[in-house]
Amino acid sequence: MTLGPLMLDVAGLELTQEDRELLVHPAVGGIILFTRNYETPEQVSALVDEIHGLRNPHLLVAVDQEGGRVQRFRDGFTRLPPLACLGELYDTDRTRAKHMADTMGWLMAAELRAVGVDISFAPVLDLNYGVSTVIGNRALHKRPEVVAELAHAYQSGMQKAGMAATGKHFPGHGAVEADSHHVLPVDPRSYEDIAQWDLVPFERMIHYGLAAVMMAHVVYAEVDAHPAGFSRFWIKAILRDQLGFQGLVFSDDLSMEAAASAGSYPDRARLSLEAGCDMVLICNARDQAAQVAEALADYSNPVTHSRLARLHGRHAPDMSQLHASPRWTQAVAAVRGCEAEPELDLDL
Repeated sequence: MTLGPLMLDVAGLELTQEDRELLVHPAVGGIILFTRNYETPEQVSALVDEIHGLRNPHLLVAVDQEGGRVQRFRDGFTRLPPLACLGELYDTDRTRAKHMADTMGWLMAAELRAVGVDISFAPVLDLNYGVSTVIGNRALHKRPEVVAELAHAYQSGMQKAGMAATGKHFPGHGAVEADSHHVLPVDPRSYEDIAQWDLVPFERMIHYGLAAVMMAHVVYAEVDAHPAGFSRFWIKAILRDQLGFQGLVFSDDLSMEAAASAGSYPDRARLSLEAGCDMVLICNARDQAAQVAEALADYSNPVTHSRLARLHGRHAPDMSQLHASPRWTQAVAAVRGCEAEPELDLDL
């Protein structure tokens, strides 16, 4: 059975019979886990094993494990600092910052791979303009060339741990104040301004072999009337044709308020796929996710299938083996102290 274009979520620590029935639907291709799905490394490993056992090829299992405010698995995992700590370090010691980025990328990915998770939606490639309420210190830096340099090192660490990287949120979410979870942000800048700044990290990371991109729920009003995740211009003309991106394109969560302008959930999914997304996310909306699955039952894109296959995780030691390795011990020691005060969780 091939993987479908829909990624959805489940409610608890274990799968219900309803979950199992939905997850084998041909339109489903992945599942995203949240804090509510995590109790211990052993528990989440068993959950991921069961999810993977439902299909062949197995469903893609994803999580947001950036660090800082956005880290779904905490107890039993290393507490990761926000990515902005790497940018702050870069301003004083460029070489050390790149080494730390590689280390953090490896540590984040290695711990997730130890419990079977295929991908984390990281790193954030948005620029920190100092205005976004939802991006903030999730961004690596305000300068695009620094973001690209640090993200390249972070991706390298992820790849060493057996995980592909996903850059977000294309073409850039950092210049708008509004939070797309609650409203539809509008960026009034010209295409030239966006290309000169926000597109630079994406362009360079594509050159470095970036495997996946997640779109922004933002309208760039001077460029296109549609939010980027529903925009043929941004996905096909710019991301695919101009930047030459050959990897997988994720929508952001279609249950976010910023996606509501596209209509019903099946309409949102269809418009997103028609614009050029490969996989659409629907989170915290089970009834609507089931409706979308039925609406997409006959949808098939052979190119997407090959792109999805490249996102499956590789070589995964279990957590006890990982903890016994000197590399893990050294990595944990290296990231400690980077974050002076732990932040409140941002359960997006």
